[in-house]
Amino acid sequence: MVNNIAIFASGNGTNAENIINYFKENNNIIIKVIVSNKSNAYVLERAHKLNIPAVVCPNQLWTTGEEILSLMKSYHINYIVLAGFLLKVPNTLLKAFPQRIINIHPALLPKFGGKSFYGSKVHEAVVAAKEKESGITIHFIDDNYDKGQTIFQAKCEVLPSDTADDVAKKVHVLEYKWFPVIIEKVITGTI
Repeated sequence: MVNNIAIFASGNGTNAENIINYFKENNNIIIKVIVSNKSNAYVLERAHKLNIPAVVCPNQLWTTGEEILSLMKSYHINYIVLAGFLLKVPNTLLKAFPQRIINIHPALLPKFGGKSFYGSKVHEAVVAAKEKESGITIHFIDDNYDKGQTIFQAKCEVLPSDTADDVAKKVHVLEYKWFPVIIEKVITGTI
C-alpha cells in the first residue's frame, strides 16, 4: 500500500528536506506536498528545489481547517508530519487523521513543552534550568500543544559549559537521525 505524506512547516525546512531525501527512493511512502502558513518560509524554496509541490495556506485558513482538509483529500494524504510547524492544528484535521499526525519536539517532553516552547526558546530554557540532558520527542498530536502520545525519545548530554546553540546542534543531530526513521516505523507498523 502506498502512503502519502504531507509535511507542514513554518520555517527553514531542514527537517522537511531531510525527510524528503530519506523517502525519495521509497515507492510505498511518498512525500506529496509541503504546506506552510508563511509565504516567506524557506521550506518553500527547498520544496521547489526538490520538486515537491508546495502550498501556502495563510493563518486564517487554519481557524476551521476545512480548506486544509480539502487540500489533504486532493493529495490523497494518509499521514501528516509536522516539521517546525508553529500553528495549532485544527480539530477538523485531528478528527480526520487520528494518530496519523506526527510531530517532533526539540526536548524531552513533558519538560519544556507547550505553546511558548519552540525553536531556540526550548534550548535556552534547558540551559537555564541546568538540565543534564535534552533530546527529541516524536509524538502524535492531540488538541493540546505537546501533550499527544509519545512515540519515541532520544537523548543527548547537556554539559555545564553548553550554550543554547550547543544544545541546538546536538538536538538537530538527533532530529536528522531519528525523525525519518520513526516516521517510517509508524507508517509500516513496526514501532
